[in-house]
Amino acid sequence: MKAKLLERKSPFDRSFTVAKHSYSNFLDVWHYHSELELVYIIKSTGTRFIGNNIQKFKEGDLILIGENLPHLWQNDPEYFEKKNELHAEAYSIHFNQNFAGKSFLQMPELTPLRRLMDRAKQGINFKGEIRGKAVTLLEKMDQAKGLDKLVMLLELLGTLSQETKYELLSNEGFTFPLHNSGDDRVDKVYSFTFNNFKRNISLEEVANLVHLNPTAFCRYFKKATQKPYSRFLNEIRIGFACKLLMEEKRNISEVGFECGFNNLSNFNRQFKNVMDISPSEYVKKHKIHQ
Repeated sequence: MKAKLLERKSPFDRSFTVAKHSYSNFLDVWHYHSELELVYIIKSTGTRFIGNNIQKFKEGDLILIGENLPHLWQNDPEYFEKKNELHAEAYSIHFNQNFAGKSFLQMPELTPLRRLMDRAKQGINFKGEIRGKAVTLLEKMDQAKGLDKLVMLLELLGTLSQETKYELLSNEGFTFPLHNSGDDRVDKVYSFTFNNFKRNISLEEVANLVHLNPTAFCRYFKKATQKPYSRFLNEIRIGFACKLLMEEKRNISEVGFECGFNNLSNFNRQFKNVMDISPSEYVKKHKIHQ
C-alpha cells in the first residue's frame, strides 16, 4: 500500500484553507501531503489509518495530522452501497507549518504551537471538552474572511496546544517512504507487509522480494527506515490489533492470532513493547474513554 502524494495549492489570497465537506464517503486513498491537517468528524463512522495506527472513528473525533504523515479515513462498508442515505461530513483545515512566515513560530510566545506541531508528527486525537470549542471556532472560520479567519486559526491552535487530554496515534519514529529516489525497494517491502502481515512472514521471503540476502536486507531496511524490519512488522500488526480490540468482537487470544502472532505470550510481549501497556490494559483504557 504505497502512500500517494496529494498536492494542495492554496488560493493566492490565503495562506491556509478551511472547508466543510459532505460526501457519500470519504476519499478512500492512503495519502500524505506537506500541510498539517486538522479534521473534525461531523458525521460518519469507519476505520482511521494514521501512520501505523489503526482505529475506529466516529462523530465528534478531532484529529491533528502532521506534515507528510500518511493517513486514510475509510468509511464502513455500508457507505459504499449504492442505495443508502448515509453521508460522511467533516470540517478540515490544511495549513503549512510556516503559514505565517518562517520566523513566526520562532517567537518565544509561540513555543506551545511549535510543540503542538512536533507532537502532530505522530497524529493527535484530542479528547474532552476541547472538541466543543473547536467545532464552534471551525463553524465561525468557515464563514469568516481575511484577518478574522487568521486570528481564529491562531486561537484554535493556541487552544489545542494547551489541551492535556489527548492521545498520540502513530508510534514515535514511524517512517514511511515519501519520495521516489529511484529505489523503490522500501515501497515494495511496505506494500508487501501491509498486504501479508496477518500470516507468517519469513526474513528470507521479504529479502527475496528485493533481491537481497537476509543479512544485507536487514542492513538495508534499518538504514532506510531507522528501525529493524521485525519492529516495523510488529508495529503494523499491533496497530491492527488495537482496531480489533476496540471492536470487542474477539477475545485477546483470537486477536493475537488474527494479527499474525503464533502464540498468546508472544502477542502480549510484543504488544507491550510497542504500546507500553498490555492488551488487557489497552481494552480497559478504551472502555474508560468511550
